[in-house]
Amino acid sequence: MHRLQDPRRDQGAAGAGLIPGAGSYCGRFAPSPTGPLHFGSLLAALASYLDARAHGGRWLLRVEDIDPPREQPGASRSIIASLRAHGLHWDGPVCYQHTRGAAYDEALDVLERKGLLRRCYCPRRILGPDGACGGRCGGNGEGPAALRVRVDPAWPTAFEDRIQGHVAATQLPEDFVVRRRDGLYAYQLAVVVDDQAQDISDVIRGADLLSVTPRQRYLQACLGYASPRYGHCPVLLGGDGRKLSKQNHAPPLDDRRAAANLRLALELLGQASPPATAATPSALLEHAVRHWAPAALAGTAALAGERLYPPAGIS
Repeated sequence: MHRLQDPRRDQGAAGAGLIPGAGSYCGRFAPSPTGPLHFGSLLAALASYLDARAHGGRWLLRVEDIDPPREQPGASRSIIASLRAHGLHWDGPVCYQHTRGAAYDEALDVLERKGLLRRCYCPRRILGPDGACGGRCGGNGEGPAALRVRVDPAWPTAFEDRIQGHVAATQLPEDFVVRRRDGLYAYQLAVVVDDQAQDISDVIRGADLLSVTPRQRYLQACLGYASPRYGHCPVLLGGDGRKLSKQNHAPPLDDRRAAANLRLALELLGQASPPATAATPSALLEHAVRHWAPAALAGTAALAGERLYPPAGIS
């Protein structure tokens, strides 16, 4: 079994020179164009934006459009329009993942040369709930194959999360997919390669992605990348107790109510209330950046949205 060195560079910081406030902070918001932004998306985007601006850093926008079967026509334009309406302006051009195939292939080549890839011919119907194949893919090597990265079960998965605190060691899932049988690149590979290419120092995103962070940190170690610092902010739950999501038909943001949406989002994030005179998105964000307090979210993984604001607040 190939053993990876323990990557201690990201314990407490994302490596020398990447500590917030040191002048090299770079954050990002990376939505998938599977539908318009909803209120839960706004919380994640706002937390990421405020953290970057409060540290004098850059904030980038990346559209994760590498899964055409799941994408909704016009969703990218809708997402961009909603961010602009809410005053969440990013630095530089938008990065579209569908243009990044050459970089993903290069990363796969690196993994191949290190002996860290294996081919899996298992059809979806025999895979476990987490996509595991149970090692049943010796087969005859016929037909399309997925590429899986070989997992070192001894690799240390515990890490420090800026919002959730210490995340205890868990066992990595068995060899996970980095390129699908249909030839599409897996999210885990694309996000790691792009975070490295864009010099992302801090990733602030929803707590629903906390469980996949060890896989991404493992891939970073495989590819020789330093890990960014992670902070997982709470997700917003709907009236049914499930996370608000496009898959759960969360209502889209009403861009005409941008200022009201931002006020409500800041309240949900436990931030200081802007003065009544802050009536525009730019004024609200200016106040929020000056008073950004991520400690208000410490240890909180979910927010019960239905008891914090009326249903009209997300319609």
